[in-house]
Amino acid sequence: MESKAQVTQSVQPQADSSIPLVPINESRAVPVNLRQTGYTDAEILTSTRIRKSPFWHKSHEAGCWAYTVYNRMYHPRAYVSLKDGGLMTEYEYLTQDVTIWNVAVERQIRVKGPDAADFVNLLITRDVHKKVPVGQCRYVILCNQKGGIINDPVLLRVAEDEFWFSISDSDVLLWAQGVNAFGNYNVEIDEIDVSPVQIQGPKSKYLLEKLFGPSVLEIPYYHCAQRQLDGMDVTLSRTGFSAEVGFEVYLHDATWYADRFWDTVVEAGQEFGIKVIAPSHVRRLEAGILSWGQDVDIENSPYEVNLGWQVDLTKENFIGKEALTRINEEGVSKKLVGLRMGGKPLVWYNEDFYLVDEPGSNQPIGFISSCFYSPNLQCNIALAMVPTQMAEPGTKLRARLPRETVDAEVTKTPFVDPKKKKPAQKLRAT
Repeated sequence: MESKAQVTQSVQPQADSSIPLVPINESRAVPVNLRQTGYTDAEILTSTRIRKSPFWHKSHEAGCWAYTVYNRMYHPRAYVSLKDGGLMTEYEYLTQDVTIWNVAVERQIRVKGPDAADFVNLLITRDVHKKVPVGQCRYVILCNQKGGIINDPVLLRVAEDEFWFSISDSDVLLWAQGVNAFGNYNVEIDEIDVSPVQIQGPKSKYLLEKLFGPSVLEIPYYHCAQRQLDGMDVTLSRTGFSAEVGFEVYLHDATWYADRFWDTVVEAGQEFGIKVIAPSHVRRLEAGILSWGQDVDIENSPYEVNLGWQVDLTKENFIGKEALTRINEEGVSKKLVGLRMGGKPLVWYNEDFYLVDEPGSNQPIGFISSCFYSPNLQCNIALAMVPTQMAEPGTKLRARLPRETVDAEVTKTPFVDPKKKKPAQKLRAT
């Protein structure tokens, strides 16, 4: 097992304690911390203040050696040792075979009751009544009254009067309960004991068919269905964070059934070469999938991060509509863009928001929020926040990566498979 020190020795940049003045920070109430502090050998304390998921011990048994915190839970972020290829080997497992991810940190916030559809419609910027029939999943966003993005979950409509927000890393439970403290909708809002795993990769369809029968292959992309596995209730959705063929399997009563469920899936997957890996941020970056808290947060409007298509201003009402109408009319001063970059391959998570300059200038004008080496494109890629006037594809920039400053060029995202042909493909031959 690697220690954090072994990881950082190979990627240690020069620390810089100064905070440069970056214009795109000025409009924020709390600026993005752009100190370049570099990598450290610090360890996260394991304590009862942060929750262990029902699959915590299974991840540990599978060799997880690096965690982060997500929704106040420990979140696995690396299994394969650096000497065996690290995250790039995990990428190979994902894109070639079948993988299982412990993503219990995707907490399920249930809204249930006679007014469930109307209440959810108030929270999100898309139209529930038009876009989310029973059995449908949708990527959605929730905004505050200023138009800032609170969360970007996948919404599952599991029944006429029941919705699950499968949330990213911010507290939808408290927000929804707070809204309804004054909204008085006839709904119950709670976090339920449902924990998902993601089963992703080209062979995932074979494993799911083995576990649940051939009908599972008929579930359309971004739809969900109820099933049983060895007497355990699960909800299946044809979704995932990988942009590969994949499913999410939501285990009901997860506290009680986690061991039995995990062992059943892993044993069944042996014939397909199943591997336990962390969510592949290499592959999600190639797909242009955003990570809340990293690429987007509560001070970003949808129009800054290419999510304007999520906002239906023809809806009668939703939280943030007035602000988003104004922002849409006035335009934005900064945008999230893709970058293709030179430099040594970036094979570990960035611990700083790396700075971006104009060529010939040492004055930072933006920052990188996510970056990795792309095996698909054979170069480093990134998401970066830059001034709108520098957001056109083909714009030349400079990126201050660890140990080197490299040429960068703005490019369209997603970087790979922009029409999602791979994850959306039909699973049964016609």
